[in-house]
Amino acid sequence: MRWLTRACCLLLGVACLLCAANIKLYLKDGTYQLAREYKVEDDRVSFLSVDRGEWEEIPAALVDLEKTKAEIKRREETLREEEAANAAEEKAERDARKEVEQIPTAEGVYLIEAGKLIPVKVGESKIVTDKRRSVLKALSPIPLVSGKATLELDGPHAPAGTANREPEFYIRLSADERFGIVRLSEHKGNRVVEKLTLIPVTKETVEEPDLVPTFRKQVADGLFKIWPEKPIEPGEYAVVEYTDGKVNMQVWDFFVAPGTGK
Repeated sequence: MRWLTRACCLLLGVACLLCAANIKLYLKDGTYQLAREYKVEDDRVSFLSVDRGEWEEIPAALVDLEKTKAEIKRREETLREEEAANAAEEKAERDARKEVEQIPTAEGVYLIEAGKLIPVKVGESKIVTDKRRSVLKALSPIPLVSGKATLELDGPHAPAGTANREPEFYIRLSADERFGIVRLSEHKGNRVVEKLTLIPVTKETVEEPDLVPTFRKQVADGLFKIWPEKPIEPGEYAVVEYTDGKVNMQVWDFFVAPGTGK
């Protein structure tokens, strides 16, 4: 159907151009003659009438040539602006398609850095309670006992990151899940991805990630671009994919280094 839509748009564009080629030959009494073209010959103005399809003449004294010329100039400027806007839009679409084609088809997160795509390694997150540490399997909930817990990553720092305080990422999802960027906190030398509260009666799990406000844009099926709404402070962060209440969060951790980035 896309080709049919493009064909209809092309036909509509041609029709608009044909209409735009018509000239309003303004008269001093406030009316106008619709013409394909016109020319001034001594004290007469000849014009090719759109309505009658014939060349006709009218005294030059009756024609408002300045208004007619100004109208033609405005129309030409508008057409040039529209052509430039269409060209820019087509270029943006081509660039976007080219960029998407470079992104691997495998599920994951990719940092956009200096025009290049850098894969972000998925972290091994763990459920931490007072008594144990359990490795969280990707998108596979772990049964938990009631109380408090945290979802953590080992160590104080991510293995890779950026000095850009407005980092942009592509995330290709494995399923129709929620996703975002979270700010990590410190706990006994490790990084906390989110706090968990386990409710004994309803057996629900309340998750408390420190989400960063973000912009997001879908660029293909299952593929999104995500970036923070405003510059973020240096520190430890992660791009995450999860389902509310299931404790199945996948974590791609990164750091934002102090620097002059954006």
